[in-house]
Amino acid sequence: MKPEHYQDFREFLERACGIVLGENKQYLVASRLAPVMLEHGFHDLGELVAQLDRFGGGNLRAQVIEAMTTNETQFFRDNYPYAILKEYVFPELQKRRVYNARVWSAGCSSGQEAYSISMSLQEYNEQGGRLDGEVLGTDISPQIVEQASLGRYNSSAITRGLTDERRVRFFRELDPQTWEVRPEIKRRASFRTHNLLESFAVLGRFDVIFVRNVLIYFSVESRTDILARMAKTLNPGGYLIVGASESLARQADDYEMIRLPKGVIYQVRGN
Repeated sequence: MKPEHYQDFREFLERACGIVLGENKQYLVASRLAPVMLEHGFHDLGELVAQLDRFGGGNLRAQVIEAMTTNETQFFRDNYPYAILKEYVFPELQKRRVYNARVWSAGCSSGQEAYSISMSLQEYNEQGGRLDGEVLGTDISPQIVEQASLGRYNSSAITRGLTDERRVRFFRELDPQTWEVRPEIKRRASFRTHNLLESFAVLGRFDVIFVRNVLIYFSVESRTDILARMAKTLNPGGYLIVGASESLARQADDYEMIRLPKGVIYQVRGN
């Protein structure tokens, strides 16, 4: 892989979807793009990049972005955000007489996060809460969004992050290898393709935004822009929840940090 071809590809990927590749990710690029290059008969990365920049390369662009997007996730990842939802965020929204909370799962991958939020709301209401809600999951990959919409998972995915009790309560077994989210959980969740570099106006406004383990792939400038636009998308007093190892640092001007016994979340400043 020629250095200039790798640099051209890095620039394309950041322009197209905001992902910033490090200096030494040639092996990752080669392994992920190998099936695409084989399918289209490209002999090196330079040929692929040249085609990406030509008019009419939309399908190829989508394939490349699909291949380079990380879709690793699991149900109730890290646990604490969902405990915070039930113990702090949902009660606060209910105190404000929010009857239908809107939650955005940005970079939702194959839907585990969005469905975990819906399950958390179900558990909150079963413990005496009175709050309905809807969860919008968005991802840049049309294929992964379609998979999330189905709400069907293999036995390997089901065992990651789910207790046996939650699996039985919130899923139904279609066959020994396939489980489907139950209708009462699925009804709250919807999914659509969306690029975080694009306008959020079509998505509406939200009371809570989950953008966990997503912003780390963006440049500082893109992160700052995304967080600023998310602040305008949140309803007054709305909450932002990022990954366990992430912090807003210098991008936090629009948010106030809230330290809770089980973790940190952010609340949008007056808007």
